Parts: sequence; C-alpha cells; structure tokens
Amino acid sequence: MSKLVVGTFVSVDGVMQGPGGPEEDRDGGFELGGWTVPYWDEMMMNLIGEQTLSGERLLLGRRTYEIFAGHWPQVEDDPVADKLNNMPKFVASNTLKEATWKNTTLLQGDVAGEIARLKDQDAGDIHVTGSSNLIQTLLKHDLVDEFVLWVFPVVLGNGKRLFGGGAMPAGLELADSKVSTSGVTINTYRRAGAVQVGSFALDQ
Repeated sequence: MSKLVVGTFVSVDGVMQGPGGPEEDRDGGFELGGWTVPYWDEMMMNLIGEQTLSGERLLLGRRTYEIFAGHWPQVEDDPVADKLNNMPKFVASNTLKEATWKNTTLLQGDVAGEIARLKDQDAGDIHVTGSSNLIQTLLKHDLVDEFVLWVFPVVLGNGKRLFGGGAMPAGLELADSKVSTSGVTINTYRRAGAVQVGSFALDQ
C-alpha cells in the first residue's frame, strides 16, 4: 500500500488560499494572494525541491493542476521540472474535460474511491500539493497518511482553510521540523493512531 502525503502552505490561522500570487485564487473575494512570497529563503527553495523529487506520483485538484500544467512544461534544464513533467500525475475534477499535461490521468466520479485504489497500488508514494478543495475530500474520507505543513508567520483572517471542511479525528506524531531564516516552520506529521484523551482534574 502506498502512502499519501499532503504538502501545503498555511498561515498561522490555517488559511491556505492563494499562496503564490494575487490572481491565483480570488474565490470569496480573497485579496491577499501571494502572502508566502516575502518569506522564501534559500533553505526553503532547496527543501521544496527535495520534497518534489522524493514523490513517485502527484495528485492535484483542478485549479492547482491548471497552474502547474501552464508552467512546468515550459521549464527546461531543471531537475524539478523534469521530475514533474515525466512522473505519473492524477487530477481530480468533475468539471475538467481533459488533462493534456504529459502522463496525467483525469479522475472523475467517485474521486475518493479512485484515490483509495491508487493507494492500494504498490507504485510509490502519492504527493498532494496545494489543492484545497481536493484536500477536504481526502480528509473527509481519512485518506491522508502524512502532512508536511509549511506554517508561515502571518494571520490572514479569512480564506480557504486546511481543515475548513472538518476531518476524521486522528492522533499525529511530529516526525520532523525545520525553521527557515524568515520564521517559516516546516513540520512533518504522521499517523499515530486514535486521539488520546485525559484529565487534569484532581483525584477525589
């Protein structure tokens, strides 16, 4: 069985909408697109490249797919571009008519069931980048095995949130944590069984 890894940029208050530019995602009147740009340093650039190269398959929602498909095929002589252009890719959408980016399969209908079947294949880890609407489906159906959360030191107040649609209760363990020179924390969380509870009440 393959591992499904969600990697995403979030603000301190959990917003993940429009991290890369003003016009990336204006749904709901969102006006703060591009909020991650001032924080990038060399360490972050190197790390995002390493994480991209570590995946075997890529799963995207429609909007993120269209951004990637419009950019990466135009990039030459770059190992990240080579990886993304040639690896197996899947786009989950019931509105997209066709997927023309090389090695891309369009998932429609029972998207959760299709992704569960992809996980059952012994074909390497599946990485999800961005794709806020898709992530809500993954969370609802408890399909995420690992989170790589890039938490930026900014509060946005409104916008699409990582856990905006709820999630199945689950315990997590912090497997790795790094901090950039600009104060961005990159935290890797893995499954750790059920939620554990207790009480601070004094024994009677």
